[in-house]
Amino acid sequence: MLHLAPHPDLKTIQEYVYELKKERGFLNNSLQQECLLLGEEVGELFKAVRKQQDMKLDTKSTVGSVDEELADILIYLCSIANHLEIDLEQALRSKEEANKQRTWTVGSQPTS
Repeated sequence: MLHLAPHPDLKTIQEYVYELKKERGFLNNSLQQECLLLGEEVGELFKAVRKQQDMKLDTKSTVGSVDEELADILIYLCSIANHLEIDLEQALRSKEEANKQRTWTVGSQPTS
């Protein structure tokens, strides 16, 4: 049984997800499957937010808490990155360096 160390960095989380998928027999999932599952989890996150905000949900709908759905999204995000051999920490750092060159205005997307 795997254990995630306290206060892991992003690389450790990504490695943990790889081992988790291996342990549970999901390493053979295709990239397409992982992307579709990520999409489903995002939908579940939206439902969890609605539930938390006391918005009406379908009575047949079962959904976890916002934190559980965010954790599921992180797992699939790491799994997709692993499929593509992307170091998420490095990708985040590179993206932020590019973002520093952009002009940001409140409430809108960045401009070049």
